[in-house]
Amino acid sequence: MKLPRGDLVASRVVDDHADALADALDETLSGYVVLEPSATLLLGDDGAGVLTVRDGVPVLASHTGTGSGGASALADLAGPGPVQVEYRAVDADALAGVHDADGVDALAVPPGEPARVLAGDDALADRTRDRADPDHPGRDREADPLAAFLDDPERVEALREDARAEAERRAEEWGFADELS
Repeated sequence: MKLPRGDLVASRVVDDHADALADALDETLSGYVVLEPSATLLLGDDGAGVLTVRDGVPVLASHTGTGSGGASALADLAGPGPVQVEYRAVDADALAGVHDADGVDALAVPPGEPARVLAGDDALADRTRDRADPDHPGRDREADPLAAFLDDPERVEALREDARAEAERRAEEWGFADELS
């Protein structure tokens, strides 16, 4: 997702994702929010989450480290705080160009999904859904993190390989290695 350079509105560390999402909603920010989890800050993990927002309501989600979008990006971003947050305002026409660009459907998120997945805050999710426009790109989409995971063949294969290696290790440990041949 190519974003226009937004004007920095604020940059701060918040306790958790709920604070970041509530601030964007309360300020009716139109632009994007960059969320850099504490693991990235402290452990040198790569990537941050980027949520485009219209009037404070999340529209698109992407993760700079994994390259994922939509529900998968939210799953990659989920974790405990604190979170470094940048709020950037973008001109409404430029933001509309981002939201209407080809290929962004895979990045769309239902309005309340970031609050539910990242913060576990159903009240904030409800407030966000209530504020969303009727034409919100992800409004009718059921965001299902499991479905997003299953749609990623590389992650599924990595899980299979890990499970296979663990089963072989345990079989060896328990003396069943000959049974696997």
